[in-house]
Amino acid sequence: MLDGTLSQRELEIAKAYAAGQTYHQIARHLHIAPSTVRTHLATIYRKLGVSSKIELHDILSGASGVRIPRGEERDALISELALSLEEAISRERALGEVLRIISRSQGQLAEVIASVLDYALELCDAEFGVLFEYTDRAGYKAAYSRGIPSAFEDWLADQGSFHVSPQTGLGRLRSGLDVINIADVRSEAIYKTGDPLRYATADLGGARSFTAIPMQAGDRLIGAFTIYRQTVRPFDSKTLEVARMFADQSVIAIENARLLGQPRKAG
Repeated sequence: MLDGTLSQRELEIAKAYAAGQTYHQIARHLHIAPSTVRTHLATIYRKLGVSSKIELHDILSGASGVRIPRGEERDALISELALSLEEAISRERALGEVLRIISRSQGQLAEVIASVLDYALELCDAEFGVLFEYTDRAGYKAAYSRGIPSAFEDWLADQGSFHVSPQTGLGRLRSGLDVINIADVRSEAIYKTGDPLRYATADLGGARSFTAIPMQAGDRLIGAFTIYRQTVRPFDSKTLEVARMFADQSVIAIENARLLGQPRKAG
C-alpha cells in the first residue's frame, strides 16, 4: 500500500516511530543524528498527509488508506505543527517522570541524575552530557555523565577537581552565572591556544556544539549542567529552555539528597 510513497529509510523510521521509539532510539539504531530522524518524520507526515502518531500508526497497520496531500505548503505546515506538539507533550511527560523520580529517590542521587541526564539528552538531541559540581576552593569536578566518550571520561577522571580558564565555557559560566551556548567549540580562539579543557572537550570528546547551564542554590554556584552535540548544530532557544528545566531539577535532587543526608536532631 505504501510502495512508492515512502523510501525504504522513511518506512523504517515511520514504523519505529509509530511503535513508540524516540528520536534518539531510532537514531542509535540507524546510526544517524536525532535531528535527521526528525527531518525524515516531517517528510513522512507530509507525504502521508497525517497529523499525529496515531494516524501514522493506522496507515502503517492498514487501518486507513494513504491520504492525498492537498498542497505542499499546507502539508509542510501541518507536519511541523504536529511534530512540535508531540515534542511538547514528550517534554511534559519527561518533566513529570523526573519529578516522580526525585520525589521517590530517598537520597539516591546517582540514579536520579542519571535519569535526568538521559531525558535531557533525549529531548535536546545531544550525544552526551556531564554534570559538574563546583566549589570556589576546588573548582569543577565531573560528578555524573551519560553517553560520554571514554577518552574524555578518562581525562576528566584523571583531573579530579580542577580550575578552568576564564575563556572556557565553564569559566564564562562561573563569571557571569548565565547560560553558555557555543555553536562550535573548535571555532573559538581558545581552542587554538591548546587549552587543556577545550582540547579534551573537542578532541577527546568529539564535541562541537555545547551548552552549559549554571546550577545555583540561592546565589551560590554549585555546578554546571552541560550537554554536547558531536556535530555543529547550535542549541536553539527552545532546547536551551528544556536544558535549563533539567538543570533546575538536578539542583532540587542534589539539595534533597543533602537534606536527607544530614543527621536528624534528637527531639
